[in-house]
Amino acid sequence: MNLDAIVENLPRYLEGAVVTFELLIVSLLIGLALAIPLAVLRTLPIKWLSRTVWAYTYVFRGTPMLVQLFLIYYGLGQFEWMQRSALWPLFSSAWFCACLTFVLNTGAYTTEIIAGSIRSLPHGEIEAAKSLGMSRWVMLRRIVLPHALRRALPAYSNEVIFMLHGTALASVVTIMDVTGIARDINATYYIPFEAFITAALFYFTMTLVLVGLFHQAEKRWLKPLMPR
Repeated sequence: MNLDAIVENLPRYLEGAVVTFELLIVSLLIGLALAIPLAVLRTLPIKWLSRTVWAYTYVFRGTPMLVQLFLIYYGLGQFEWMQRSALWPLFSSAWFCACLTFVLNTGAYTTEIIAGSIRSLPHGEIEAAKSLGMSRWVMLRRIVLPHALRRALPAYSNEVIFMLHGTALASVVTIMDVTGIARDINATYYIPFEAFITAALFYFTMTLVLVGLFHQAEKRWLKPLMPR
C-alpha cells in the first residue's frame, strides 16, 4: 500500500471536503427554501396546483440524479439558443449546474417529506387553532409548519445523508470534491484502493458528524412531541 502518497495528498482531500461541504450546504438551504412553499401547495385541495407540484417531484424522484446532471450540464449546452442566451455563463459553469441539479433533486424529495408531515398532523391541533380564530396564514405559520418541520426531522436527516453521498456525482463534471480528488490521485499514482478508501473515510466522518447533529436536533425539537 502506498500510504506515503495519501499522506502527501491529505491537504488536497481536505480541500475536496470543503468543496463537498459547500455543495451540500448550498443545495440543502436552497432546496429547503424551495420545498417548504411547494409542500404547502402540494397539500392544498386545489387540484391543478397540487398536481403541478406532484409532477415536478415525480420527475426528479423518478430519474437518476446522474442523468439529471448530464441533461443540465451537457444536454442544455448543445442548443445554440442556450449558448447565445444571457444564461450561458451560468450553465457553462460546472459548479452552477451541479448545484442546480442537487437543489432540484433534494427539493423534490424534501417537498414530499414535508407534505407527508403536514398531512399527518393530528386533526385536533388544526381544530384547536381554528377555534381560537386563527386565520389560515397565521395557523400555517404558527401551528402547521413548525409542527410539520419537527416531525419531518427523522426523514429529512436521511435525505441530508443521501445528498451528502450524492454530491460525489459532481466529480463527473470536473468539480474537485472528495471523489474528484480521489480520482485524480488514482490517475496520478495508480492506487485505486488507497485513493478511494481515503475518500470513503472522509465521507464516513462527515456522515457521522451530520448524524450526531440531527440526533441532537431531534432530542431538542422532537422531545415535546413524544408521548409521556
